[in-house]
Amino acid sequence: MIRIAAVGDVHLGEDAQGRLRPALEHVSERADVLLLAGDLTRHGTPAEARIVAHEFHDLGLPVYAVLGNHDYHSDAVDEVTEILFGESGIRVLEGNGAVLPVNGQTVGIAGAKGFGGGFEGRCASAFGEPEMKKFVGHTQEVADRLRSALEALDVDVRVALMHYAPIPDTLHGEPFEIYPFLGAYQLGEAVDEAETALALHGHAHRGCEHGVTPGGVRVRNVAQPVIRSAYALYDLE
Repeated sequence: MIRIAAVGDVHLGEDAQGRLRPALEHVSERADVLLLAGDLTRHGTPAEARIVAHEFHDLGLPVYAVLGNHDYHSDAVDEVTEILFGESGIRVLEGNGAVLPVNGQTVGIAGAKGFGGGFEGRCASAFGEPEMKKFVGHTQEVADRLRSALEALDVDVRVALMHYAPIPDTLHGEPFEIYPFLGAYQLGEAVDEAETALALHGHAHRGCEHGVTPGGVRVRNVAQPVIRSAYALYDLE
């Protein structure tokens, strides 16, 4: 049994020190790894990153993360990433993966922020203005990085970690008009093609928790406003 704890969209600001810590103290007794699905900060500042590092420091289990759109806002991604790892050991994944042994098995976690674009039948296409081509091109580039990271994992179990949604199922509750800004079908294709066991994302605060890709992979929206807890727990056989 592999036990995964996950949460996203905690949006910690400089006034949030100590907010999550009490609920995280015993997470290592319930899970083998903790995954953070982006939007860890409010505005992506180094000061906010230090709050995140403090909240998730020394929990007694490995912690991996992807960043979200809020974490990119201040154009300080490199510094935020360095603070999270240097001060707390949180490893930020972006187009790469990590392998850890759990109960005699190997678990591979591949991460990428993802991007928008929409879902089949209602999606943007790389046609027309250079700006539109660039938008869709970035979505495809990120999805390709996620696919490569997943396929490179020589493990028993693969888990995909994103901020943006790979399917529309977990967006139910959000206005249809903003679906293209919440995720993209290319991410779901990457998850399916790599024989992934579980895909996690955040970003959709008014969405729902449970969904499944066209290929049958379980998808879970772990945005904190959705799971209404410090983290959700998922077991993989």
